[in-house]
Amino acid sequence: MGLFPFSNEPFLDFSQADEKERMQKAVALVGGQLGRRYPLIINGERVESSTYWTSTNPAKPDEVVGEFAVGTVSDVDRAVAAAKEAYARWSRVPVWDRAALLLRAGHLLRQRRRELLAWVAYEVGKNFSQGDGEVAEAIDHFEWNARLVQEWMAGKPIQPLLSEFNEYRYRPLGVGVVIAPWNFPTTLPLGMILSAIVTGNTVVFKPAESATVIAHQLVKVLEDAGLPPGVVNLVSGSGAELGPRLVTHPDVRFIAFVGSRAVGTSIYQQASGVVPGQQALRRVMTEMGGKNATIIADDADLEWAMDEVALAAFGYQGQKCSATSRAVVMEKVYPAFLEGIEQRARAWAHEAGLPTENALFGPVISETAHKRVLDYCEQAPKWGRMVVGGRAMDRPGYYVEPTVVKDVDPRSPIFQDEIFGPVLSVAPARTFEEALELSNLSEYALTGAVFSRSPERLAKARDEFYVGNLYLNRSSTGAMAGVHPFGGYRFSGTGPKVGGPDYLGFFLEAQTITEKVRF
Repeated sequence: MGLFPFSNEPFLDFSQADEKERMQKAVALVGGQLGRRYPLIINGERVESSTYWTSTNPAKPDEVVGEFAVGTVSDVDRAVAAAKEAYARWSRVPVWDRAALLLRAGHLLRQRRRELLAWVAYEVGKNFSQGDGEVAEAIDHFEWNARLVQEWMAGKPIQPLLSEFNEYRYRPLGVGVVIAPWNFPTTLPLGMILSAIVTGNTVVFKPAESATVIAHQLVKVLEDAGLPPGVVNLVSGSGAELGPRLVTHPDVRFIAFVGSRAVGTSIYQQASGVVPGQQALRRVMTEMGGKNATIIADDADLEWAMDEVALAAFGYQGQKCSATSRAVVMEKVYPAFLEGIEQRARAWAHEAGLPTENALFGPVISETAHKRVLDYCEQAPKWGRMVVGGRAMDRPGYYVEPTVVKDVDPRSPIFQDEIFGPVLSVAPARTFEEALELSNLSEYALTGAVFSRSPERLAKARDEFYVGNLYLNRSSTGAMAGVHPFGGYRFSGTGPKVGGPDYLGFFLEAQTITEKVRF
């Protein structure tokens, strides 16, 4: 298949009047579709349920975005059976046809991009500027995987032998489960789903309850591009109810998961077991978040560093697994950093508003998240000193002020726990070496950042800052497919890097074929 070289999808410019007008039309269009019902999707059919839950707008909790079916364990079994049946056909579709389907679907997503941004704003409270970064990356996944799969399915060269024809090739695994989170509801599920299906596997997709309406928009794109029934099946509902059956079903060969550490480690443990009827051990891939640190050296460009830290700490209200939630600042610039980051936190709070109007700062995802973040803020004086924020905002929705806590005890919960909200903990360091030590003091190891003008310090960070994605003189957020392959260590995940050259290997198994040549 002759394709132009991969290039990342350009971002939209929402400062332009014509782009603002397009988004206003998209918001109005999607606003007219709120409140619809979304059944399960099994073998291409819409399957109704006896129970439906509501997904609501976190900026306006009384506004119902949609009602989605609550699946049962029996529905899981039906979906796995449909995926198993579809695998027999889909795995034999030529790789260039599977790649072509991805390219068609990616083109459809471009056409529906602004509508999808409106859904993201309504359902998960992410403004257009933040949402477009992930939707552009979602488009990249279509393009990247359509190209990369050609290399994998061509196999790898091996040592020749005169008397034999030997081939080293890759085969799909079979039926997989994709369990996706709400905070990146387009690029994270698509990164896993597309990698699975382009390599010839089939999928049962369990979206997060808070992002199920968006999940239906993604499956609709795939279906409209020509995806056969049963290749991707959507089963929505309670993770606690459906999860154990999904990850222990005897016909499931792999689980790709993004979410919390508690759920990820539970999946890892459950999936390792063997049940009657199982014919192979399951593979498990997890991405379980982070407690990401940014080091501010005393030779950093401080204004630039503070802008980048504020963006990484308060962008999408800190609800990114890559968000900067810890700042380790050398003593010489510590007072200036605290003064500057306080000013920026107040400025972000001043810009709070509706995601559907592209406000800079919005709500956290739910009432539960709202309470969790405020609980940490209430206890913060035990572990440090409040600089700014720490309160609920006086407006409808689940808004929490951008919060900065200084002089934090590095072993305290606020410095160690993943809060998943707009809370930045700041600790001083006497030396750059101590800053590295404090930054590595975590059970997570996803992203990290260092701001310094010193080549020696940056080189030391390369060697000693133990994270999966290390950013030098830029923020810890904003990974792009193909450019910044993404994935972490320790309890941040099991390692495969989405958007990287070896990611597809998780979804494939190698096979050697030998044919004897008789002269």
